[in-house]
Amino acid sequence: MTDCGCEKAKAELEEYLHNELRGEDAADIQEHLAHCGDCSDEHLVGRTLTEAVQRACREVTPEDLRDQVLLKLRTLQSEH
Repeated sequence: MTDCGCEKAKAELEEYLHNELRGEDAADIQEHLAHCGDCSDEHLVGRTLTEAVQRACREVTPEDLRDQVLLKLRTLQSEH
């Protein structure tokens, strides 16, 4: 396997993080990350952010807050 280089790895990192690359392209990025500390660090930051956003999206709004927001929206709608 040949190293795809930092330019390609950084350009396709977002797609790699979301498993949106074809097998061969993903393998090229994975190989590069295994040997390049700079790109590997960037991948770690991206993966950490992606996981944090995914966790935040699973959080549920407390029901009383949800009810307050809906009541406020209904009040605003009825005024217009």
